[in-house]
Amino acid sequence: MRATSSVIVGRDAEIRLLDEALESVGKGAGRAVFLVGEAGIGKSRLAGESALRAYDRDMPVLRGRATSTGLVVPFRPLVEALSSRFRAAGAPDDPELQPYRPALAGLVPEWRAGTVAPGYAISLVELAEALLRLLAVLGRERGCVILLEDLHDSDTETIAVVEYVVDNVAELPVLLVGTLRPDPGPALDLALAAELRNTASVRELGPLDEAAVRDMAAACLDVGPGEVPPAAHRHLWQWACGNPYLVEVLLADLLDTGRLSRADGGWQLAEHGEATVPTGAVRSWARRLDRLDEPVRELLLVAATLGGRFSVGALRAVTGLDDRALFAHLRSASEVGIIAPDGAAHDHYTFRHVLTADALRASLPPAEQAALARRAASAIEESAGELSGDQRQLMATLRLAAGDKVAASRQFAQVGRQMLDAGASGSAAVLLERARGLAADEERDEVTVQLAIAQAESGRLDEAAALLDDLPPAPAGSRAAEERAQAHTQVAWVATMAEQQEEARRRIRAARALLGIAPRPEQEAALAVVEGHLALLPERDGGGEGRGPVDRGGEDGRERLEEEERSARWAALTAEQRGRPVVACQAWQLLAMLSRERGFDEADACLERMLAVAEEHRLAVYRAEALVRLGTNAFMRTGEATRLETARTAAHELGSLALLQSVDGLLAMQSVLGGRWDRARGIVERSVEASARLQNLSTHRYLLLVDATLAAHQGRAREQERALVRFRRAGGEESMLVPLQRGLCQAVGALMGEDRERAKAELDAALAWEREHPSFFYLSGRYGLGPLLRILDGEDAGREAYQEALASPGGQLAWNRMFLGMADAVLRGRDGDPEGARRAVEQAGRAATVFPQAWHLALRLTAEAALADSWGEPVAWLRTAEEYFHEAGVLPVAGACRAALRQAGAGAPQRRGGRERIPAGLRTAGVTPREYEVFVLLAERPGNQQIAQSLCISPRTVEKHMASLMSKTGSADRSALCALSAASADTPT
Repeated sequence: MRATSSVIVGRDAEIRLLDEALESVGKGAGRAVFLVGEAGIGKSRLAGESALRAYDRDMPVLRGRATSTGLVVPFRPLVEALSSRFRAAGAPDDPELQPYRPALAGLVPEWRAGTVAPGYAISLVELAEALLRLLAVLGRERGCVILLEDLHDSDTETIAVVEYVVDNVAELPVLLVGTLRPDPGPALDLALAAELRNTASVRELGPLDEAAVRDMAAACLDVGPGEVPPAAHRHLWQWACGNPYLVEVLLADLLDTGRLSRADGGWQLAEHGEATVPTGAVRSWARRLDRLDEPVRELLLVAATLGGRFSVGALRAVTGLDDRALFAHLRSASEVGIIAPDGAAHDHYTFRHVLTADALRASLPPAEQAALARRAASAIEESAGELSGDQRQLMATLRLAAGDKVAASRQFAQVGRQMLDAGASGSAAVLLERARGLAADEERDEVTVQLAIAQAESGRLDEAAALLDDLPPAPAGSRAAEERAQAHTQVAWVATMAEQQEEARRRIRAARALLGIAPRPEQEAALAVVEGHLALLPERDGGGEGRGPVDRGGEDGRERLEEEERSARWAALTAEQRGRPVVACQAWQLLAMLSRERGFDEADACLERMLAVAEEHRLAVYRAEALVRLGTNAFMRTGEATRLETARTAAHELGSLALLQSVDGLLAMQSVLGGRWDRARGIVERSVEASARLQNLSTHRYLLLVDATLAAHQGRAREQERALVRFRRAGGEESMLVPLQRGLCQAVGALMGEDRERAKAELDAALAWEREHPSFFYLSGRYGLGPLLRILDGEDAGREAYQEALASPGGQLAWNRMFLGMADAVLRGRDGDPEGARRAVEQAGRAATVFPQAWHLALRLTAEAALADSWGEPVAWLRTAEEYFHEAGVLPVAGACRAALRQAGAGAPQRRGGRERIPAGLRTAGVTPREYEVFVLLAERPGNQQIAQSLCISPRTVEKHMASLMSKTGSADRSALCALSAASADTPT
């Protein structure tokens, strides 16, 4: 007879916590709750109760469980959780999820076909971000709940994804509930660390007290607490130790044996002298087995040997039963509550509780356990043919139970290598660690090498280094030495990408020592590529503090770069000849960076070769990388984004969220320069926070800079400064983006405020930085805007800067060609060549077709020189620029254009309209458009002279407007009026 409680007892505080979390999620504030306790303590019952309460609120519920069989199955709880929802409701078809479908394809079977390019392993952070977006979409209306049970049995990849979700769920309508045992391990570490960070609540479930045990027994017997026989209560309290599962098991045993029975309208416990109850559930289960038919008993013992979860196919192979008998026995075992069909897989069953399988196995003597495990392993091996990864792990577990450690080691190692090849480096490390501990002496070193690679690719470089350093010596040039050298090279690459330079150099030295004085060409090529990328990183001293990038401006620096380039070219050609396409792609990518200084044609040729190699060998990652770099170069050369859009498609097909965000950052900057400000803002808003969560820091910084540049080009100084604060906090001023920050953002922003001296100071700062830290950015103003301003101001260095820019690859870029063309026009007009100046303006205009804002700025700047030297059409240029900037809301530039028109004796448009731009409160107070122009500038607390210069009016006129504004707004003084302006600037109109 089954004895289960229909209610939860003794857990009122935990239920209140879960109710509060559900209420919070329904309001859009996410929560994470971890329930910690020993096996059988009631964690799953509470998780199920939270699911029922979520269903009552019409919330979607996703529920998954880690395997308790000891198998390492990446993402199993997550796959099961999503399947539990989508089997019934179908996978969501929300457009917001489109970029994330490739990353989710590994978890959602419906999205697997053709979504992820072959050869690309989705990173854990990409997958975690995609899961977060999916949960947010599912919970958009009422919130959603994801329940992940038995996290202590989870793979390392699942733990990493759960940690990411927990840390980022607060602003989303998602409740994550996880259950785990209090055993030391990654799951418990995650829960406790999240509690310390205040990103999760942890509740440790203790045993039920004596009263709760009585209440539970009453619920199982469907009577009141006072009707439970005192002797039965004492029996359960003594032997179950407050564990709800054991209460039910022991109560079922009392009922099955007839010791507890109904008599005279109530329950009575028959006294049998001294109690025969076991200290655990083992003897109880042994007695229950004895009461089952022999075939059912044998089937359950085999199933328990296979683990807490088992497949029908494996059970059939070991028992030899036909389907009719097999399923009949399975039904019998299900009817008595020992096993149940596994909802996550139609051909699997699971024991009702993990303790059940343990107790059944323990009911057999050790020798019989080993014999049964040996028999099961042999039967599965003979019937399975080519073993899957799960089957190999099961085989390893069975061989280990049978006492054959070496055979178990080989199976674990084989699965570990397969997982490493598939990109599941965390799970690979777990399995290879197991294999290493069981391996024969002569096989341990080979497993250790593979384990070191897995640890490195999992981000555990210290562990990888320790493993490699502990290996015994191997003769240089031997097979063992070559395998170790390859491992050192791979770890060196990982260290280089992580900017751990000293570790990378140590691995390179170790690899060279193992390869001897004459490594094979392909081995030397792989090392040369790592060394080339390493050489481009900033040097660091022994204490780990950066000394800044290597100075490549001097003779020694140029010679070093030339040597690196020769080495990279040799490595690329050698790798192609020797069948090492990955190394070849890495080398061509390095060459494209190094050859930019000689021109973009040469850089593009390297990237085209990289693309060809990647496509020939179906290297999807490197194909997408090549397309992104080619698209970037094309955008810089022409201002067009066609190839960038192609690269974005490739990144989406690949499933790389990090690469997709990188392309989106470039597209956002292209939109800023092209005056498509709404599109730029949309991209930034969509990607900037996601890039931070992905820890895609370089792209995150770039997007923050795009945000600041967008504000600068619109003349919104306060928004620009706020964005730059975020950029600095993200380490932007310690990155290679400083020239763009100074030149493309802050200098242009100064010009939008008609502050030319500050613009020149920013350009000078960018130039000084580039001279000390040569970079691969060419839109900093050094090759276009800077020379134009110097020439306009009549500086002696203007012509030299112009000639230097004209001769450089940066001078050939569309953005820079426009400014250099106008500089050429100014010089020709100044030298008495008006026709040449006119042609130069026309040529610059052709280069500027995709940059309307920059072109009108160039017209405004150049018109003053044209007026002074009597060439061109400066009045028409000023009118065109004035209309553009007035419509764009950049009032200082529009005002400067009107002032220049008046000084030229030409009619200037009267801009007394624009009342629609004035906030309603100020408009009601009678503030005029011109007064509002003054009011907007007051947010920065300028002096009257600065306001006058910005609006091209007299300081006396400014004083009149100030007095009128204070009167109309009721401001007590100038300071109060400035504060009101700042507050108005922070409030959207």
